[in-house]
Amino acid sequence: MDDCIFCSIIEGKFQAAMIHRDDSFVALMDKYPINRGHALVMPVKHYPTILDMPHEQVGRLFILVTKVARGVKDITGAAGLNIGLNNGRAAAQLIPHLHVHVIPRHQDDGASWSRPSRLLVAAEDLSKLAEAIRQKMRE
Repeated sequence: MDDCIFCSIIEGKFQAAMIHRDDSFVALMDKYPINRGHALVMPVKHYPTILDMPHEQVGRLFILVTKVARGVKDITGAAGLNIGLNNGRAAAQLIPHLHVHVIPRHQDDGASWSRPSRLLVAAEDLSKLAEAIRQKMRE
């Protein structure tokens, strides 16, 4: 879709700190993370919500989500993780391209899923995190 920022990133029109890319899925660092290490996992093909995605693809998506989550947790030293997705504007989905959030959490970090404040992280730092997580996923 021409007006979808995630489709534009997948097509290479905009830069992103990529963790993983194959023919079906990408994982990348969130440009405006809730916590350092916040990653997004999404299908290459545009599906507005998980309800629009073929069932057999949903399982494959979440296999990748767990791999990314392990990498994020190990690299950030997180005590826990929020893994979630919003489906539709009423559920706070801002970009209508299915994407799963992997958010590292630390004890008393002050972050909130319901009203998150976002960080602004330099592209170089996002790239370094993406590379570290990518390496961890290979282990």
